Amino acid sequence: MRAPSFWTIRFGRDAAPILRLLLSPLGALYGASVARRIAKASPLALPIPVISIGNLTAGGTGKTPFSQTLRTLLAELLDGQIGIVSRGYGGTLEGPVAVDVGAHGAEDVGDEPLMLAQGGPVFVGRDRAAAGKLAAEQGMKALILDDGHQNPALAKALSLVVVDGQTGFGNGHLIPAGPLREKPAIGLARADAIILMGPVSDDTLEDIAGFEGPVFHASLIAKPIAIDGPVLGFCGIGRPEKFDATLRSLGLNVVDLYPFADHHRYRLDELGRLEADARAAGATLVTTEKDHVRLPLDFAAKVRVVPIEAVLADEAGFRAFLRGKLDSYIRQD
Repeated sequence: MRAPSFWTIRFGRDAAPILRLLLSPLGALYGASVARRIAKASPLALPIPVISIGNLTAGGTGKTPFSQTLRTLLAELLDGQIGIVSRGYGGTLEGPVAVDVGAHGAEDVGDEPLMLAQGGPVFVGRDRAAAGKLAAEQGMKALILDDGHQNPALAKALSLVVVDGQTGFGNGHLIPAGPLREKPAIGLARADAIILMGPVSDDTLEDIAGFEGPVFHASLIAKPIAIDGPVLGFCGIGRPEKFDATLRSLGLNVVDLYPFADHHRYRLDELGRLEADARAAGATLVTTEKDHVRLPLDFAAKVRVVPIEAVLADEAGFRAFLRGKLDSYIRQD
């Protein structure tokens, strides 16, 4: 399912004010259920630090590429392997299990865990406390809890909230009336820092104005790829328009972009249509890393990938912030 367009529109007819009003009671129930789950939890304390990366909204904010960047920084800081713990959304394995890129597919462990596992250890489990315990037993120096801000299973040494710089908290309403998983004042009260991802709008600055912790800026940077002739893009991510903008920013000749729902499992007929349309346009098929791991191997071999990395504007300042928050763990080594 793709996020409704009115989730990011604040005013006017396109903001669907009547529908939003009708859905608001359901949003209140959703927010209450999140708050109740967090309040009643007894988080498991591990002997290693757990760093949560999450957000307050549904949809893509750049958490996955930032997880890769954070893993690199933590590995240098703590001098050891850093594991990532994920629920494994879209996968069938309940876990806990260490992701094996040679044995597991996206249908087993989910697309994001499989992609992240290409850069280091990833542990998947519906019970993230059990997955975290398995990771600690396998010698990880620290854990990154993916999409963990509303998950209270593990005690956290540090909580980072990633916010899309353009859309911020959308229309300010809770799911399904808007994109919010919880009220910003409540969610940000548990955050140690905000990562603003991409260009920042005035609305987003207003959304986070009450936050008193540090705010770091980061950008999603696409690594250049050389493709002669036209390209036809496709993706199943939270905000497909971002991928379209990325392709154009690389100077590629984009003839079209086919958007699918986030974590979409491609059917054979859909892949056939993509291939036929690309052939008719004389175009090269291009997709994201996250989508590429969901493709059948024979089809994936025909598709080019645009790698994305999250780059901090002030990496030195963020390193100092991490060192200050994790100092006790560093001294123990």
